[in-house]
Amino acid sequence: MALILRLIVNAVALWVATLIVPGLALRDTAEIYAPGAGSVENEVSVPTITALLIVAVVFTLVNAVIKPIVQLLSLPLTILTLGLFLLVVNALMLMFTGWITTTLQPFGAEYVVSGFWAAFFGAIVIGLVNWVLGMLVPSRARD
Repeated sequence: MALILRLIVNAVALWVATLIVPGLALRDTAEIYAPGAGSVENEVSVPTITALLIVAVVFTLVNAVIKPIVQLLSLPLTILTLGLFLLVVNALMLMFTGWITTTLQPFGAEYVVSGFWAAFFGAIVIGLVNWVLGMLVPSRARD
């Protein structure tokens, strides 16, 4: 139950970041086939809840697997900057999520991050939304 709530909170945070931060975009690329012809007519680029959940799964996996390693390796810089370097680490994790989803396109979902500053401000927005929604989740579900 806690994992499902975490995915939903991450999905909402990613969605809010795409609404607020220019340079972040969510795309669901689904191919439309011509009736009877079997060929691709065009590509639709519409964000859906499914695409948002797929990107949230990738983002959650990146934060669970890669982020602790990067935080450990960047510990001297984090101490030197009194923790501010963690904002850069969060931006890099968002950029890595964008790279994974645009390269692999899992089930047609893409999270496009246009550059470092979009990722930086997007990571701040995602962190704030995660914090606010984390406060609203009952304490039993947070454990």
